[in-house]
Amino acid sequence: MTREEKASIIESLSEKLKTYNHFYVTDIEGLNAEQTTALRSECYKESVKLVVVKNKLFLKALERASIDTNGLDTALKGSSSIMFCDQASVPAKMIKRLRKTADKPALKAAYVEESIYVGEHYLETLATIKSKNELIGDVIGLLQSPAKNVISGLQSGGQKLVGILKTLEEKKAS
Repeated sequence: MTREEKASIIESLSEKLKTYNHFYVTDIEGLNAEQTTALRSECYKESVKLVVVKNKLFLKALERASIDTNGLDTALKGSSSIMFCDQASVPAKMIKRLRKTADKPALKAAYVEESIYVGEHYLETLATIKSKNELIGDVIGLLQSPAKNVISGLQSGGQKLVGILKTLEEKKAS
């Protein structure tokens, strides 16, 4: 591979790193053609960009994109493929689904919400991470809950007040 080709690959990877908010480093070595096709199909359905890379070129792309590589260099050993995505938990959920029928893809590391997760044991955690929009929705829901309770109380209390006033009027009249 020439220097120009390497520079082009590094530039392409650094652009993907700037475009996508999250990435997963996985090992897909040893998958047969059918399993690889299934993986690529799942990635396409879930809007995940799958790229097989050379580790040194990816490290250079990380440096060019100003992403801290602390811990990632240990995960970038052997065969590596990168899953680029906009939603943090999508690749983890996809890996869990695919692992029901095969041993791979194996999670080596992930860069999610500007944090680095190294190791297969983070797969369950990564699959349950909520996106920023989901968290904002949860906070809004929590903030709306007390207001809804007050409004509900006033609405039901208003009917009770009408009933009490009606009873008091009837007692005065009798």
